[in-house]
Amino acid sequence: MEDLPEHLAWDILGRLKKTADRNSTSLACKHLHKLEREQRDFLRVGCGLDPANEALTSLCNRFPNLKKVEIIYSGWMSKLGKQLDDRGLLILSLHCPSLVDLTLSYCTFITDCGLGHLASCTKLTTLKLNFTPGITGCGILSLVVGCKNLTTLHLVRCINVSSVEWLEYLGKLETLEDLSIKNCRAIGEGDLAKLGPGWRKLKRLQFEVDANYRYMKVRDRLAVDRWQKQWVPCENMQELSLVNCLINPGRGLSCILGKCKALEKLHLDMCVGVRDSDIESLAQNSTNLQSISLHLPSDFSLPLLNNPLRLTDESLKAVAQNCPVLESVKISFSDGDFPSFSSFSLNGILTLIQMCPVRVLILDHVYSFNDNGMEALCSANFLETLELVRCQEISDEGLQLVGQFPQLTVLTLSKCLGVTDDGIKPLVGSHKLEVLTVEDCPQISERGIQGAARFVSYKQDLSWIY
Repeated sequence: MEDLPEHLAWDILGRLKKTADRNSTSLACKHLHKLEREQRDFLRVGCGLDPANEALTSLCNRFPNLKKVEIIYSGWMSKLGKQLDDRGLLILSLHCPSLVDLTLSYCTFITDCGLGHLASCTKLTTLKLNFTPGITGCGILSLVVGCKNLTTLHLVRCINVSSVEWLEYLGKLETLEDLSIKNCRAIGEGDLAKLGPGWRKLKRLQFEVDANYRYMKVRDRLAVDRWQKQWVPCENMQELSLVNCLINPGRGLSCILGKCKALEKLHLDMCVGVRDSDIESLAQNSTNLQSISLHLPSDFSLPLLNNPLRLTDESLKAVAQNCPVLESVKISFSDGDFPSFSSFSLNGILTLIQMCPVRVLILDHVYSFNDNGMEALCSANFLETLELVRCQEISDEGLQLVGQFPQLTVLTLSKCLGVTDDGIKPLVGSHKLEVLTVEDCPQISERGIQGAARFVSYKQDLSWIY
């Protein structure tokens, strides 16, 4: 092994993806140990670091070419030793000159001071913070001022980040391509307007409001008005995900829905106020749309019954007519004490299937989809994956038609009350399906699905009924 040509040794190490395998290989001989030390560019650490700062120093010295570091303290308890603190980030800035990607998760001992040390990491392009309560907007600002090449920024449950000067600064730099802000209570929909010209470069936006803070504060309303007074250049947006957001007609986030010409993936989850005109405008401009996911409030969870802002079949028809490459569709409605008799009819859903090359269809809590819908899917020439969750209008008669679906290979049934083993029987031994998953369907037995697909999975937990 000591005489192994270097290019072969590098190839061997490059094929080993598990850390344990790479560690074992590096112990085989000095030659591989040296090469592995030079090649290792990724490090994930956390609760096992003890004492934390000293152990991190040792690791950084051993692997001088680290480019990606993840520090994750999920499940940490005080008996596991003190967490990495601000000095740990100073160690990273001093010993990792090639650092480009950093993730800090559940790092409760790190403050703005520590984040400021990273400002000297000028090659840093990706920063992900998940529940780092010691960090505020001031710390993020100090970092982005130094790290002018930042293209990806993810903030998840950063509850003390209130000021957003950092967002305005990033907007002026026009380098950000991937922005994710989830459950940061002090950051509202209106604050996104401060990104300004930075929207021009943005390709991916995920914005999720804490469910307990769904409606914007009064102080945010003036910020929302800024959307109307400035041009939002989001023509390069490819992925857009909005969760628990308030979509004001003609203001706020509704201003960008019709401007994403390059959009490929759209996810709207419990966004109150979305209108047919919003989806119609988006569909007319986003002709490259490949995936759409709509999780909508049920009729009984809306502020007013018969809310005029709820979506109807007109939205689905607009998508069907303008998005010729749509491949993935998910429609779901929120849980509630009452079933959701949605404004999407069976005809609206089938219009998408008939006019677009849909390969993946997921329906959750959609009571309008019944056995007639299953019959219509017999002519769905592109459909490969079907997932039905809490679709209670489907019976064995509809399920037995699955064998006639032209291209279907993956089927998932979850919490469906109207189907039994009799609906599965025609699939047994037919070699039609590659994968069949049945979860929490009370009238389907584990024995009943055996032989119905090449791979079968079964789980039964009926607590959801009660």
